[in-house]
Amino acid sequence: MKNPEENKATILIVDDSDVVKHSLKSFFASYNFQVITCSDGLVGIQKATEFKPKLIFLDLMMPKFDGLKMLQVIKEMDELKSVPVIVISANTDRRNVLAVLEIGADRIISKPLRKEVIIKNINEICGNEFLANAVKTGEFSNSESEVIKQHLIHTFLNGFEVKKSAILTALEEKDRDTLRAVVHEIKGNGGTIGYPQLSYVSDNIEKALNTISFDWTYIQQKCEQIFSIVHDINNSARELTT
Repeated sequence: MKNPEENKATILIVDDSDVVKHSLKSFFASYNFQVITCSDGLVGIQKATEFKPKLIFLDLMMPKFDGLKMLQVIKEMDELKSVPVIVISANTDRRNVLAVLEIGADRIISKPLRKEVIIKNINEICGNEFLANAVKTGEFSNSESEVIKQHLIHTFLNGFEVKKSAILTALEEKDRDTLRAVVHEIKGNGGTIGYPQLSYVSDNIEKALNTISFDWTYIQQKCEQIFSIVHDINNSARELTT
């Protein structure tokens, strides 16, 4: 029997953040697409070759084979080079945007992801009919949107202990690169789960880490702020389930 998914256009999401993947999958739940996800650029190339997606969402910062390398590879492959690519990144300064567009990305959008921005960019790249012809269930109700939001928060909290451990180890070892990567992901997640203050504090840390000289005591204090915010988020989530 033929798999009904074979008749659907495929969207590929390559991002190591579970929150971002869940957020995009929730958005595309209203459309009749097959959504494929993975967390590494090398696997992303394999998935793109296998499923021939109509559109790729690609994060730049991933710990193994990053998005920049994946973008460079697929733009050299005849069967994939014409596939539109939307890069998602917390770093959308002018130099970064120009570099990514020069390699071949069609758009770069900032985290946290916003529904209206996703729709606008897809319509500009793929045409208005791309989404219009694939509408399945229409807009989410308020109650459905709240369920999705709580699911994203739950996903973030489930993975945070690993991130907290990585932060504490990086602080102890004064490992700037690891700390920057972890904080960068948290910055992107904050707005997505509805806690922009988490993104704000993470951005302060990231900016400090990008300076030539910085105070590790300041960095540690800011990391403690992140832990405190997440503690409050966790308490709020528990209250909703009791």
